[in-house]
Parts: sequence; structure tokens; C-alpha cells
Amino acid sequence: MEPTSIYDFTVKNSRGEDVDLSQYRGQPVLVLNTASKCGFTPQLEGLQLLHETYPSLVILGFPCNQFGNQEPLEGEEVGACYFASFKVDFPILDKIDVNGDNAAPIYKYLKKAKGGVFGNAIKWNFTKFLCNKEGVPVKRYAPTTKPAKMAKDIEAVL
Repeated sequence: MEPTSIYDFTVKNSRGEDVDLSQYRGQPVLVLNTASKCGFTPQLEGLQLLHETYPSLVILGFPCNQFGNQEPLEGEEVGACYFASFKVDFPILDKIDVNGDNAAPIYKYLKKAKGGVFGNAIKWNFTKFLCNKEGVPVKRYAPTTKPAKMAKDIEAVL
């Protein structure tokens, strides 16, 4: 069956446990691929601020090592690093691929639903997808888009 929203997916957390995204049904969700050693990593501070400003917004970070090997950490190390070094307390999930044959199913869905300017492939870390309360992607943001620039769109889906 073809997925109709991000709520149709189960992903893994950094401990390898299943996370059923249907638990977020009725809440807007911001999904992004992260990397702890990326030049855009300072955006985590702005993302945490969004998380605190809009408590009903769910932010899901998926570490990815497909761009310049900028996510060397594995498993629980990843989540611990993001919490300790960047003070984020939104979910940092299991490391995934976002492009290619091994791309995570949720990313295949997101890219198909909201293609990019130069095709559907994710170009770099910190590409962001905003999904409405129905779990449907409504906006895709470039890695360079700072979290504060997304506030109006977030408010529109709250």
C-alpha cells in the first residue's frame, strides 16, 4: 500500500527501537537530515528554539553520513552527542541514508511528495520538510534555510 502521510511509517530511534510515527497524528512535524560535523550544524540551536516556541511542533532529526562523511557517530552516541553538545531535546533518530538504493522509506516518500528545485534528491545535510497535522509534506526547505525563516509556515500549520 502506498503511504499517504508520514504517520504511515515506523522508524528506528538511536537505540534501534521502533518509533511509530502515527503517535504524532494531529501534530505538525518537521523532518530533517542532520550531521554533527556539518557547517549547518549551528542550525540545531535555532531548531531547538522552534521546538521550545512551538511545543506542538514535532521535530525529527535523522543523522545522515552521505554528505562529506559529516556524521561519524553511530547508534546511541549520536543522540547523546546532540543532547550534550547542541542541547537539543527533540528526537534524534537512527542514522539513515536519504538518497540512493538504501534510502529510508520515509525519505523516499518525502522526496516524492516535495521534490527539490533540481530534482528530488537531497543535496546536503539539513534539508527540511514541514508536514501538516495530517502528516502530509507541505513545504521543503534548502539546507541554507535558517530555522527562524520557517516560523510563518509553522504557524500556518499549527
